[in-house]
Amino acid sequence: MPVEPDNGAASRAAAARILDAVLHQGRSLKAEFASQLLQLADPRDRALVEAAVLAVLREHGRYADALNGWMTRPPGKRDGLLRVLLYIGFAQLDVMKLPAHAAVAATVDAARRLKYAHQAGLVNAILRRALREPLPARRADAAWPRWLAERVRKDWPQQAEAIFAASAMPPPMWLRINRQKTSRHAYAEKLQMAGIEHRLLDGLADAVHLPEPVPVDALPGFAGGEVSVQDGSAQRLVDALPLQAEARVLDACAAPGGKAAHLAERYPAARLLALDVDARRVRRMQETFARTGLAVETRAADATATASWWDGELFAAIIIDAPCSATGVVRRQPDILLHRREDDIPRLVALQAQLLDALWPLLAPGGVLLYATCSILSAENAGQIAVFLARTTDARLLPLDARFGRDTGYGHQRLPGEDDMDGFFYARLEKVQP
Repeated sequence: MPVEPDNGAASRAAAARILDAVLHQGRSLKAEFASQLLQLADPRDRALVEAAVLAVLREHGRYADALNGWMTRPPGKRDGLLRVLLYIGFAQLDVMKLPAHAAVAATVDAARRLKYAHQAGLVNAILRRALREPLPARRADAAWPRWLAERVRKDWPQQAEAIFAASAMPPPMWLRINRQKTSRHAYAEKLQMAGIEHRLLDGLADAVHLPEPVPVDALPGFAGGEVSVQDGSAQRLVDALPLQAEARVLDACAAPGGKAAHLAERYPAARLLALDVDARRVRRMQETFARTGLAVETRAADATATASWWDGELFAAIIIDAPCSATGVVRRQPDILLHRREDDIPRLVALQAQLLDALWPLLAPGGVLLYATCSILSAENAGQIAVFLARTTDARLLPLDARFGRDTGYGHQRLPGEDDMDGFFYARLEKVQP
């Protein structure tokens, strides 16, 4: 049977391929988006695919419960494409609130495109049942592996349910103004002219908050480097690091380059070195710096192997935005919960400690090391800093204020959704003068 070419079936089929790769084959969501979205010419189709995929990743536990309750033999892993296509149908009706007739018709036609023509009637029947009967109730921690949910509850017993709820919500879009090219108020006027809803928040000097995300190519001045996308919690990091004009600064785990770019925009005379162990990510950083018109030295190197890249000159400031569990950014990257394993945590904690110990000797006396993660786990954050201070006699913790979140005693923690930002941890350490 021929498929109607313009009813949205192609976008539903693309979403199913992405979800099958991520849910059933352990593939990276970011990589699958990059591959599949290129095949869709219309930005509206790309936006629909992204919205559908993210909705399913946040709700797939509920949708699996629905299929298990409504079908004697739900599609298994062998028919993963059919299973995720049904999830996509649920998401359109449940989360995205698309017109029911169009959503069902496009999803049924997508089944035919995916070579499930014999199951098109089944897809139609299941989705029409979803119109008549309620899907299972939402449980905030449903997408979290049990071991990780228990860890969050142990670390944050009073806040755990709010963390799970915030992590299941679609995030806003945060922009960072390049103050070397424009001002925040001037850029806000451009957004106003473009009809893009936005607001300016006190206390974040370079930030603009967009309640509803838009494609970057719809942002005025994006191609010319006037603005970049960066969450407010990551922008806050630069506020913790006041610098002298020509200070030498190391960003040790710099990719994708947002924090290094922000530093260079705020301190254009600073001598900034941005390292990352992955050469491909370094190339993407270089593209970011070229777009924003910033002169930042970059190098592909293992930050812990200092003998291979350090020239012997001490740094006035060092940033370690350390590899971590990324449990503070689940709302942006819900596939984190699919890929994270329990034995990842001790491995990450060991790597973070290795970075701290390797880079501390490179900091000048009186200099500041800023340790940060996008994690909410104590072992990676307050626990990591407590142990480092205990073994490092010339390190002392410097205070931060309430803008950085709640004081843990060993740094400040922002939890997901607080002030509509991502979860983030900050600890500012000074090397005591001899």
